[in-house]
Order: sequence, then structure tokens, then C-alpha cells
Amino acid sequence: MNKLKAYRFPLILLASIIIGSIIGIIFGENANLLKPFGDVFLNLLFMVVVPLVFFSISSAVANMESMRRLGKIMSSMLTVFVVTGIIASFVMLVAVLIFPVGSATSISLVEPENVEKLTLSQQLISTFTVPDFVELFSRKNMMALIVFAILVGVATSLLGETGRPFAKFLTSGSEVFMKIIQLIMYYAPIGLGAYFAALIGSFGTELIGDYAQAFILYYPVAFAYFAVGFTLYAFIAGGRKGVSRFWKNILTPAATALGTGSSFATLPVNLQAAKNIGIPKDIREMVLPLGATIHMDGSCLSAMLKIAFVFGVFNMDFTGIGTFLTAIGISLLSGVVMSGIPGGGFIGEMVIVTMYGLPLVALPIISAIGVVVDPPATMLNSTGDTVAGMIVTRHIEGSNWMDAEEVI
Repeated sequence: MNKLKAYRFPLILLASIIIGSIIGIIFGENANLLKPFGDVFLNLLFMVVVPLVFFSISSAVANMESMRRLGKIMSSMLTVFVVTGIIASFVMLVAVLIFPVGSATSISLVEPENVEKLTLSQQLISTFTVPDFVELFSRKNMMALIVFAILVGVATSLLGETGRPFAKFLTSGSEVFMKIIQLIMYYAPIGLGAYFAALIGSFGTELIGDYAQAFILYYPVAFAYFAVGFTLYAFIAGGRKGVSRFWKNILTPAATALGTGSSFATLPVNLQAAKNIGIPKDIREMVLPLGATIHMDGSCLSAMLKIAFVFGVFNMDFTGIGTFLTAIGISLLSGVVMSGIPGGGFIGEMVIVTMYGLPLVALPIISAIGVVVDPPATMLNSTGDTVAGMIVTRHIEGSNWMDAEEVI
């Protein structure tokens, strides 16, 4: 009974998703009448995510014992992000080689309009900086906000005693916005149920032909990677206790990610799960917000699927070590540049089209796949950040980190 009580809220969320899906199947597009209830939930999460990210990261850096620890966390985090992204890409590569996709597709191609071409330098500048302070208040500029939050935290820490009052303010702000998230989550069962009803009502009957092939391949691979891969990562991070804590706390973020299709919308719930697992405050509030932008195992999986699919559509030869290594590299790059909002995969799809020199008519082909696989991809993107935080903690704190009596 105690175990059931611990899983009560995740089970309520899962039940609401199932009920919403059934409503979507029965009523079809008429279920879109419920979409506003889901949009309210999504908007509430988005409303709070910008200040939450700022206060979480800046307070974590400002209260860090030393800049040496910050550097150690950052280097360990980036290593984990790259390695797990490569593993995810390789897993899907093996899957598409065993079960080819896209070879029999017949799609009417439509040239996308007004596609803006950006150079690499322009993409880097627009990703990490903004020309005006007020633009930091938009979730569309999340990486720039993260850079600013890190600078604020570093400056506060370097000021020593002078910066202590401001550091306390940042910590207090982080706690306040976490409490707001707890209040919003009371509405989660209604919001997620309504969102899934509209989602299934709109797209549930359109998964046909070769897109159904992609769906049938991606979903089992994604859930297998979630169940097997993340369990292995959790074991590496904390042994059997790590696996137990991971599964006890990860279902709520996974359900939220499935329902909202957004890593950023899931971030507040993910931070709470990471706290319950035992990941230290400075690590979880550094790894998870950054991971919501630049660590996306699910997007690496889907990018590899899109590459294989578009190769099949254009009858291109998808063989050879060079081709495979290039595909893994592009999948990793595509996953890194993905944004944490619904539909954010468009940027990654542009990377695929550009890097392979494909005609722009390839864009709507792979964009359609992105719509189909978005829910489980987002689930892997967000929950992958949590298990990455566990691995980083294992590296920073040592093998006995889970034995700590109290998590700050």
C-alpha cells in the first residue's frame, strides 16, 4: 500500500491520459473542444518557466562553494550529454538498418514558403545572445537566458560577502517558483487528459502508409530505450538504489512530457523529481535547465529516423561507415540545436536538410515524422536529463552519493 501511495499521483496522470485518449478516439476531431483546458495547463507551465530557469540556475551558481566545482559540473555534464546522444543515435541506426523505412513512400511534395537561411555564425549568435535585455523574457531565447543566469550567478559568487544578500534573494526566488509549480500540478490531471483527447482526436487516424511505419518503429525503440537504457544509466549512477529511486520518481515527469510535448513545460516537474532522487541542488539546477535545451536523446533517435526515411524517399544509398558516422554526427547536432518547445524539432529538421544538401521539398516530409513521434521523443528528452543528472552526481560526489542523509 505504501508503494501504491508513492505512485498515486503518477497513476492519476496516466489514467487521465488514457481517458483523454479514449475520448479522442471516440469523438475524433470533436474532442478539440477540450483543447482549451489542455492549453490552460500548458500556458501555466510556460508562464512560470522563464523566471524558474533564471532563479534556479543563477541561485545554483551563486551559492556554489567554488568556481572549480562549477567547472567540474559543466565538463562532466557536457561529456554525459554527448555520450548519451551518440548512444541514442546508434540505437536508432541499428533499428532502421534492421527495419528500413520510407522506401515505398509516395508523397506529394510541397515547397515550404519563406524559409530563412542562416549561416552557422548567425545561428550561434542568435542562440546564445540577444540584442535587448527584454528579449530574455521569452522562452524562445532560452539559451540566452541560461547564459545570462550563469553570468549573474558567477558575478554574485565572485562578490563574496557583498553578494550574499542577492544570493539569498535568488535562492528564495527559486523556492517560490517551485512552490508555484506544485500548485499548478493540482490541475495536471484535467489539463493532460484534455490535451491528449485533442491530440488523439486530431492525429490518431492519420498515421497511415509509410508514416505508420515510422510510428511503429519509433515508439517501441523509444520506450525500450527509456526502460532499458535509462535503467542501465541509473544503475551506473547509483546501483540498485539508483534504479529504485529513478523509477519511483520518473513517471510523473514522463507523463507530463508525453502530454505537453515540451521539455521546458516538464522542467519544473523534473526538478522536483531530481530532488526526490537525491541529486544535489547545484547539480540538478544546472544540468536539468541546460539539458532541456541541449540534451535530447529522443530527438537524436528521431533525427536518425528522419535521415533514414528521407534517404529512402529520395532513393539515396544509406550504407557505408562514412554515411553512418555522418548520420550519427548530424543526429547529435540536430538533438543539440533542438529547442524545448512543441514543434521545436523544425530547427533540427532544417539542420538535416542543410547538412545533406537536400532540396527544400524534403522538409515537409521529415516534418510530418516529427509530428508523429513528438510525444515519446519529448519524454526521452526530459527524463534523459534526470538520469544524466544522476550520472553527473556520481562523477562529482563519488559512488556513495545516494547514501547522503539529506539533499539540499
